[in-house]
This record gives sequence, structure tokens and C-alpha cells, in this order.
Amino acid sequence: MSKPKFSRRYRQLLQKVKQPLYSPVDAINLLHEVSNANFIETADVHISLGLDPKYADQQLRATVTLPKGTGKNIRLAVIANGEQVSEAIKAGSDIVGYEDLIDEIAKGRLDFDKLIATPSVMPLIAKLGRLLGPRGLMPSPKAGTVTNNLSEAIAEFKAGKLEYRLDRTGIVHVPFGKVNFSSSDLLANLIAIKDSIEKNKPSGARGKYWKSVYISGTMGPSIAIDINLLRELVQS
Repeated sequence: MSKPKFSRRYRQLLQKVKQPLYSPVDAINLLHEVSNANFIETADVHISLGLDPKYADQQLRATVTLPKGTGKNIRLAVIANGEQVSEAIKAGSDIVGYEDLIDEIAKGRLDFDKLIATPSVMPLIAKLGRLLGPRGLMPSPKAGTVTNNLSEAIAEFKAGKLEYRLDRTGIVHVPFGKVNFSSSDLLANLIAIKDSIEKNKPSGARGKYWKSVYISGTMGPSIAIDINLLRELVQS
């Protein structure tokens, strides 16, 4: 198996990552230093957990509200009917519809980042599962995207609420801002994610829960964080 080929730029950045583990603050400061793409990169955290998603009691799917926002303008779509259509429009949803929108999505319309639906329309949306499911767009009560309180849900997702889930390799990948955020803002968002993962620990978790934590920019190298130091941090 051939080794992956990295660009000269990437190899130069990789040389700046000199320690096996960094404190959360030092890791974020280094993240700023090694993020030099010609666009504003997204800051991502990759958390390996001692979970096996093959078992129902070891699955992890939850939401977290980033206190400093995501730095991204989230495009929301809402499927509702009756008076709730007006509520969604007033609350600031980018796309609102009922059967017409369901038909458009079935034909391939996917120009949104999050889809919210009311419980009453979910039976009609079931046919979209094969299209929306693999893209992580299928509404779910657990993710807060199936609700009658549209105004609150729209406001929360616009403000920085994110859904995350364990992938099939036992890793959670979550964007926690943009690399042009201040170190304190990125740290606040990182702590919020850590707290959420602790709070939503599956009942079937056995042994060591936290295995490794890495952060990276879109085009930069990964930086390993000392898990124990991260878990000691609390929101200020």
C-alpha cells in the first residue's frame, strides 16, 4: 500500500506539530498557526470513543449548542402545514413548504443544511429516508428536528445548535467554529462539545470512554489534545 502524498505546504505545517499531546489552549493556539489556506478554514474536533455503534445501547446521537456559534450561515428548510407554515416563515426559516417541498426534495432539491419537520408531516416524509438519511438530513426527534415548537428550533439552529453522531468507526466529528475565531471562543465551543458528550454517554458504554481527541483545520494537520486536561475544563 503506497504512502499518502502530502503537499509541500502541508509537510511544512506538519513540522510545527512537535508534541504528542497538547493542552486544549496550546492546541488551539497551534491550530491558528497551522491554518494558512486561502480561505477561512473550519475548526473540527475528532473524538474517538470507547463505543461500538453495532450495539443499540452504545450508539451516540445528540445535539449541542455552541455558545460562540458556528461561524456558518445555516440554511434551514421546514416542512409543515397550516398555521405552522407562517410560524416558520416569521421565525426566519430559509425554505418553507409542505407537500410541494416534499416533492421537490424527492426530485433532488437539497439546497439546505438542516431540515426541520412537524410531527404531523413525518408520515409523508418517510419516503425521503433513503435520500435524506445518508446525508444526515432526515428529521429526528432526538436531534431536535422533529418538533411543534418551530420558532424555538429555528432560533437554536441559527444560533449554533449542531447535531452530532458516532460514526461506524466509533469517532465523533464536530465542527466547533472557524479558525478566525479567538482562542477563547474556540475553547468555549470545545468545552460545550466535551460536556455534551459526557452528558449523553450511552448506557452501554464499557471501560474507557474517551480514547483520543484531535483538532484540525479544513486543510491543516491534526493536533492531539490531552484528554485529561480537556475534561478538567469548565465553562467560565
